[in-house]
Amino acid sequence: MEASHDKIESFSDGQKSLAQRNQQDCAFDGAMMALVPIADAAHLVHGSSGCVGSFLSGSNDAAILNKIRFTTDMEESDIIFGGAKKLYKAILEVHRRYNPKAIFVYSTCVSAMIGDDINGAAHDAAEKLSIPVIPIDSPGFVGNKNSGIRLAGDILLEHVIGTVEPEFTTNYDINLIGDSFDDGAVEIESLLEKIGIRVLAKIAGNSQYKQIAQAHRAKLNVVISSKALLKLAKQMQKRYGIDYIEESLHSLEEINNCLINIALKLDADLKERTENLITAQINNLNYQLDLYRSYIKNKRIIIDVTSGNLSIISTAKILNLDIIPIAEHLNEENKAKITQLLNQEVIILNKGNEKNQVLQIIQEKEVDMLVAPYNYQSIAIQAQISFLNNHHQSTYAGYTGIIKAAQELYTAFKSTVWKQLNTSAPW
Repeated sequence: MEASHDKIESFSDGQKSLAQRNQQDCAFDGAMMALVPIADAAHLVHGSSGCVGSFLSGSNDAAILNKIRFTTDMEESDIIFGGAKKLYKAILEVHRRYNPKAIFVYSTCVSAMIGDDINGAAHDAAEKLSIPVIPIDSPGFVGNKNSGIRLAGDILLEHVIGTVEPEFTTNYDINLIGDSFDDGAVEIESLLEKIGIRVLAKIAGNSQYKQIAQAHRAKLNVVISSKALLKLAKQMQKRYGIDYIEESLHSLEEINNCLINIALKLDADLKERTENLITAQINNLNYQLDLYRSYIKNKRIIIDVTSGNLSIISTAKILNLDIIPIAEHLNEENKAKITQLLNQEVIILNKGNEKNQVLQIIQEKEVDMLVAPYNYQSIAIQAQISFLNNHHQSTYAGYTGIIKAAQELYTAFKSTVWKQLNTSAPW
């Protein structure tokens, strides 16, 4: 079965799969976001087809289980008479068609409000199929996305982690824990392998079910940019004695510190090897950035930092750009980080007058580019300057993320579209 955008395909018993939709900020979507990247597990939503979202997992393999979501597609009759039997049959059908290593079953607002027993259906199906069938009681109304992610961590700890023993262990086994994993985390895993550190499992990353099940044998948990899954790391420390550290991959300094801190936590003898690796990475990074630096250095740009993401700010600083940070709102922690990084205060925009204020800054400071969400593009067009949307699917984590951000900044500056804005009409 193949999923495509905005298309629903039916099973013979009415079960359906739905393609990608926009992610919402509710507990259900948070749980899905955290668990869908388990590549060899199936994810079955007990609710209406409108609840289903196909979240991109970052997987580069050919598996389709973490590309497709399944739903029981509850209808009016299921709400009246109950849908537990339909759920049980759907679990069996998913197993028959795809033979997954495990099946995660999600409740939704509708199925939770009518009291469908997803735990009972999952238990009965697990006994019949002899594979893990794990109920995720995460209806959207129980909280926001972060609460769903925390709930997913609790479920993994209670039902998955510790259920399988690894074939062998080393003194340099770690787990990477995060809300989601991008190219930066994949790169870090590759770099860690070069210094002799093995990633046993990526929790909320592209992992196999078995890898997460044996995560309890790691010597260190590395929590990457995730407050929601910090609880999981603390619980694993209490239950299994696994120490943890909190790291981020959104600036060059943070990436380097992450590698060094992991090495020092495992074995001080790894420090020199890690420092040599970092030096090689920085040399390679500077070589590639020189291709862009000569053209865009000293240009003045406005960067919207409302999200608190330091990636594009760090890259712009490395490229010697003159940065003016703005934000619609910003918590004190992120404000302090950005102020320290740029050695200047963030301009907090006046609510209700944001666009006019940005336009005024552009004109007064003679800005060359605006880096902001898409809704500010009209301001860049009006001011006839380059524009880069920084609220899209792309991520800029890791050394590769810095290169990616530099490429996008360079491309935006060089785009002929912005030159045409400054050209008089031919008539």
